Amino acid sequence: MTLAEFFSCSLLAFGAPVVMFALTVANDPVRIIIMIAAAFGWLLSFLLSSLVWYGLVPLRSYLAVGMVFAIIFQETFRYFMYLLLRKTEAGLKEISENHNIGSNKLEMAYVSGLGFGTMSGAFALINVLADSVGPGTLGLQSGTEYFFVTSAAMTLCMILLNTFWSVIFFSGFDEKNFIKVGWVILSHFFVSGLSLLNSRQLYAATILPSYIVLVITAYIAFRSAGGSIKSLKESFTVRT
Repeated sequence: MTLAEFFSCSLLAFGAPVVMFALTVANDPVRIIIMIAAAFGWLLSFLLSSLVWYGLVPLRSYLAVGMVFAIIFQETFRYFMYLLLRKTEAGLKEISENHNIGSNKLEMAYVSGLGFGTMSGAFALINVLADSVGPGTLGLQSGTEYFFVTSAAMTLCMILLNTFWSVIFFSGFDEKNFIKVGWVILSHFFVSGLSLLNSRQLYAATILPSYIVLVITAYIAFRSAGGSIKSLKESFTVRT
């Protein structure tokens, strides 16, 4: 039972991101490099926020304080990735096997966001998955049996949100539209703040608003990337 729970939660959290990677990133070495660089950027932001949290001895017991610094550093490194990719865009296009990379300026934002989100998801869920394999399971004597599946669902939400956030974030700076940038930062704080409710086992109050934000963010990212109803229909049309 515990092994089944492990695999089901793993597939729920990482199934869609793995498919996205296989279909859109794995066929180009430059995209892989960008994704790894973004993942490393997230690791650096996590390290710095951890050092700040560790140094704030009087506030160390308050999880919300660490969350605030984590988000600030993550969004700072997202901006650094934006600057880095915009500075190296021409060079990346030249060395790429797919010379059309960068024809849509938000293509690299998508790859960067996927790297950001995948690394954040890995850190968020790996320990939970390790505990899910046993020797016992939650919901028998204490805790709730919904803990693992809720953690997996929220991990998937955050991976996808980070992907869409990067697209919106990059688009906002390209267009000097700081409303988009503000949406990314505010929605990041909002969804992360909702996750604090999990300590009280208010899982529905966390998941439902988070996925509503995900749908809204996906739509904004879709429009920011130049998507339309017509292009969406064409993407599902079989081409011969």
